[in-house]
Amino acid sequence: MPYPPPSRTPSGPRRRALLVSAAGAAALSAGCSAGSDGSGERAGGSPSVTARARARAARDSRGLTERYDAVLTAYPALADRLGPLRAAVARHTEAFGGAAQGASGKASEAAASPPPSASPSPAVPGTERDALAELAAAERSLADRRAKALLEVPGELARLLASVAAAGAAHAYLLTEDTK
Repeated sequence: MPYPPPSRTPSGPRRRALLVSAAGAAALSAGCSAGSDGSGERAGGSPSVTARARARAARDSRGLTERYDAVLTAYPALADRLGPLRAAVARHTEAFGGAAQGASGKASEAAASPPPSASPSPAVPGTERDALAELAAAERSLADRRAKALLEVPGELARLLASVAAAGAAHAYLLTEDTK
């Protein structure tokens, strides 16, 4: 029994299907970002939900900054390693609408050293290694919570949460990099 001749039509998606898919994706993307200025006026994003999410994110970043300050107070030798990470977390606080922390309120100055008035309110582990591991766990936990919160907030705030969550995951990696 002879085999039928191969068809002349190429396998896989056709050019027209790809163009239609690309145009549809572009329209969908434009539709998703149109009107998403972070004002929270769309369904599921009432101003109170957006305002609460921003306040919670700022408060969480402020708390993480306090953890960094406590570790820096207990282990000043870690200042070169933790300073840039702490500065980024302080900028996250500002991005969410929170006040900057530090004696002068400037994140760049706060990155160099913890403010003199900072008290190690969060408990600091007994070794540098344990302190770094605890900071990494805090960064990871906060990044996970922010990633979950993406579903509850509109446009710009969701993008900001996603960006800050990614930064937190990177911080967690950097904090544990030497322990592997």
